[in-house]
Amino acid sequence: MTRTIQQLFDLGGKTALVTGGSRGLGLQLAHALGEAGARIMLSSRKAEDLEQACAELQAAGIDARWIAADCAKDAELHRLADETLARMGDVDILVNNAGAAWGAPAEDYPIEAWDKVMNLNVRGYFILSQRIAKKSMIARRQGRIINVASIAGLGGNPIGMNTIAYNTSKGAVINFTRTLGAEWGKYNITVNAICPGFFPSKMTMGTLKALGEEKLAAHAPLQRLGDDEDLKGLCVLYASDAGKHITGQWLAVDGGVSVVTGG
Repeated sequence: MTRTIQQLFDLGGKTALVTGGSRGLGLQLAHALGEAGARIMLSSRKAEDLEQACAELQAAGIDARWIAADCAKDAELHRLADETLARMGDVDILVNNAGAAWGAPAEDYPIEAWDKVMNLNVRGYFILSQRIAKKSMIARRQGRIINVASIAGLGGNPIGMNTIAYNTSKGAVINFTRTLGAEWGKYNITVNAICPGFFPSKMTMGTLKALGEEKLAAHAPLQRLGDDEDLKGLCVLYASDAGKHITGQWLAVDGGVSVVTGG
């Protein structure tokens, strides 16, 4: 029987692991999945931030827990995956969101900063995806992986940014998503990416302060920045059976910035 749209988007009985989930875009994605019925495991580096985020989710009626882990370190990623599986059972949805940015002109860009950004934004996504897939998704022939990329991965520097490692890493995440989606389709694992534009967050604070929200918003056809609900719909589409025939894809959620900049 063909399901209703409400049934297709329902995540009841599903478990989601969200990295970088204690604030900003990660917390918004956790809210989306939890509001659709999923149980949530949050992760980031700081226990205090995770406690506050978990309390916020629980106050909204969401079953949420947390594990502090540094997603730039292999051993921490393995621990995060294994502890999540031990505490929550199988992981149905993995959201790779933990990330870092570093700004400097390319000619002066520190190699250590390059390595830090690439290790977290690319290597971390791969290691955690591999671990969760091998220990939970592949054997069950089901899974949803959602990678948070960026419109910075679609072209050169967005306005006001000199972030060559970040942009390069997000371009890599987009092709990682395509490749993994193609390779793991045989296991019924979908892999898709969200490419946010400018959203007010700790990561974008410097650019917002330097250029001003009005100037940044003026570059978007919709004339505004992203808000606390703009990523929710796409996230649940990718995570649910409503998106079961979508894999290896990316979509910009940027108010149209990438349309006018040619991304």
